[in-house]
Amino acid sequence: MTDSSSSIDLDVRPILPREKHPTIHATFEKLSPGQSMTLINDHDPKPLYYEFNFEKPGRFNWEYLEQGPDVWRVLITKTR
Repeated sequence: MTDSSSSIDLDVRPILPREKHPTIHATFEKLSPGQSMTLINDHDPKPLYYEFNFEKPGRFNWEYLEQGPDVWRVLITKTR
């Protein structure tokens, strides 16, 4: 796990649905290897996991910190 000094919170709940995934991907790309972001969402971001797995294989770790029912928090760490 990454220490909190190298992690940012990204709450996508107030973002328009069509802008969520581009915002998440852009934020991820700005991370340096070893840095993390905590994604905060109002539903399970499982489709995003599959998207990351397809587009960024081997470049991230995905760890659920909270799994609903109202809030999901996922720690996404850039590995390279």
